[in-house]
Amino acid sequence: MTNLYPVFLNLENCLCLVVGGGQVAERKIHALLECGASVRVVSPKVTPLIKEWSDEGRLELRQRHYQTFDLEGSFLVFAATNSSRVNHRVTEDCRKGHLAVNIADDPSNSNFFVPSVIRRGKLSIAVSTSGASPLLAAKIRRQLEKQFGTEYEEFADVLTEVRNQVLNDIEDIHARRTIFKKLVESDILELLREKKYDQVKERIKNAYCGYRS
Repeated sequence: MTNLYPVFLNLENCLCLVVGGGQVAERKIHALLECGASVRVVSPKVTPLIKEWSDEGRLELRQRHYQTFDLEGSFLVFAATNSSRVNHRVTEDCRKGHLAVNIADDPSNSNFFVPSVIRRGKLSIAVSTSGASPLLAAKIRRQLEKQFGTEYEEFADVLTEVRNQVLNDIEDIHARRTIFKKLVESDILELLREKKYDQVKERIKNAYCGYRS
């Protein structure tokens, strides 16, 4: 397999089709809903949770067998049934329509993979083995979860707020870069971990010294 091109997608209001209604499909749907995607599900049978999401209006449910026209308008497609024949048909239809498809039971024929992800607020860390071993990706994710605690979520929020302020207050690009570097390489993470918020404010103030008018 050639090297994969890693990318993070904004799926807000983008239509994503999930063919299948079992536990695997449920996990795919849950992740898509968390990202604000518009989800269409096609399956004659679905889990109670998928049915609940449908009843709540969180997704479009077509409770029947897959048809090619179900692909209409889709941005991403997930073939997640327990039938290799159905998954293969979805894959072939997607290839003809030049659509991105992920096949649950046949990664080698997928043209995109869903990585194992750690989320700490605005910070996302993704691990992929290009479909070779989801279990290895999950193991690495668990190791990283221990390394990147909840303080990273707070740190990302701090950096977002300061970045917006710096971009508004300081025109010089080199000065901006210097401030950002000071903050990232400071001990703010340790201070956040210890809940020493007054000292965090002091570090931010010090990073500005000599640049702010």
